[in-house]
Amino acid sequence: MNINGKTQLIGLLGWPVGHSFSPAMHNAAAAALGLNWAYVPLPVRPESLISALGGLAALGFRGANVTVPHKEAVLPYLDAVYPTAQTIGAVNTIVIGDGRLTGFNTDWSGFLADLEEHGLALDGRDCVVLGAGGAARAVVYALLRAGARVAVLARRPEQAEQLAADLREGLPEAAAPRAATLANLAGIMDGAYHPVIINTTPLGMAGAEAASPWPEGVPLPGDAFVYDLVYNPPQTPLMAQAAAAGCHTANGLGMLVNQAAEAFELWTGRQPERAVMRQAVIV
Repeated sequence: MNINGKTQLIGLLGWPVGHSFSPAMHNAAAAALGLNWAYVPLPVRPESLISALGGLAALGFRGANVTVPHKEAVLPYLDAVYPTAQTIGAVNTIVIGDGRLTGFNTDWSGFLADLEEHGLALDGRDCVVLGAGGAARAVVYALLRAGARVAVLARRPEQAEQLAADLREGLPEAAAPRAATLANLAGIMDGAYHPVIINTTPLGMAGAEAASPWPEGVPLPGDAFVYDLVYNPPQTPLMAQAAAAGCHTANGLGMLVNQAAEAFELWTGRQPERAVMRQAVIV
């Protein structure tokens, strides 16, 4: 990569960001298209988020991705938010033009695209979402759009209830999501037929707590499909736990590539090669 005075900058706002595959993926896509763009990690502590957002435009950045824990927190500080991201209540992509920051969400469509690649039919299917943060909001939105029945479980019941209430209001034509705590998990799983279980928490992520979000003592049904948004490491503690129970599993690498390709096009106006992006992050 030859960085010079004409290089266009994009970055990743999060805390932490050292585990992320996004720089390798976006830089490979830019190089394949012959674009003089550079994608850099930007570790930003929560208390520094407002000043960091102001700095992006001041430094001439063309855009940024947003990851944990900032996806919800950035909304009040953007100049505009695309309607889908507003409904979801979370932003993962910022486009900067004329000094204005506009928020988008490509997580939900990237997630749906990956489930389609796995051949999962969602209409009328029971889905259990673990976590209620910004990533969970995009996942629940996608599942509701696809016609699934959704239960959202979080350690803090008020967070799950707020997510469910927001998306009931934003998608009044969809089946209302159910909010519960992890203590209710056994009852929710009882009678669920071929459920899809999605982890949206950072548990199991490289550099974070090496643990599974699935509580001890609650059996994983062997007919479940378990999807972990964590992609580094490639097999998470939850995936290993699910595989031992006979479940089919997938990590979030496909979602990462699909959401990244959409974000890349928003920034550059060019469609990247998804195969190039995926190859850049295969370990």
